[in-house]
Amino acid sequence: MQKNIQNPELFVLGAGPGDPELMTMKGYKVLQQANVILYDNLANKELLAISRPDCEKVYVGKQPYGDYTPQETIHEMIKHYAFTKGNVVRLKGGDPFIFGRGFEEILYARQQGITTHYIPGVTSMQASGLEDIPLTHRLVSESVWMVTGTKKDGSLSADLTCAMHSNATVVIYMGMKKLAEIALAYVKAGKGDTPAAIIQHASLPNQKSAKGKAKDLVTIAADHQLTYPAIIIIGDVVNVKN
Repeated sequence: MQKNIQNPELFVLGAGPGDPELMTMKGYKVLQQANVILYDNLANKELLAISRPDCEKVYVGKQPYGDYTPQETIHEMIKHYAFTKGNVVRLKGGDPFIFGRGFEEILYARQQGITTHYIPGVTSMQASGLEDIPLTHRLVSESVWMVTGTKKDGSLSADLTCAMHSNATVVIYMGMKKLAEIALAYVKAGKGDTPAAIIQHASLPNQKSAKGKAKDLVTIAADHQLTYPAIIIIGDVVNVKN
């Protein structure tokens, strides 16, 4: 049995939207030094090859609407590996602090006496530019609302109502299961004709997307076979190049 490490460390690292080349240089260096990597479902597995051959790699992912590793279990694994291996990297898709529970893991680690580090990642909405959709554009959109499509209790975020009544670009994460509710909310607000786009597997070779109107989100997804993981973008920026 290994004795406890005196200076355990946790690095909560953003893997970016998918393309491994969108990993930050700092993140790359941290992966090279990792003793253990706890990686999730949305982190590109190619990034694991950056680590040393003796680095232990443990999957702690959460399949969409399916099997998942409970957060409590992830916490216990962070504690276990930090005190037995010393250097743990928690590799999370996108940016860990944007709908990623990364800060929860940092707070837990600190309570255990583990030194923590946060390394930002490129969040998936920034990959919208790969589909010629700028998040902001002069005279079209001067701000961005990021909204979660599904709250902890499973309901649609009430913030969406505020967002849709602004002139901002609205980006909805984890909203594919709520397309019908989102579309209905826009119709009820008299904004059903607002341009909308769905982007799946942003930044990866199998990226695909489709555009239409907010009221037709369900049809857009069905016609183009779009599903999770995907982001939904609603606003005039969707058609800014037309």
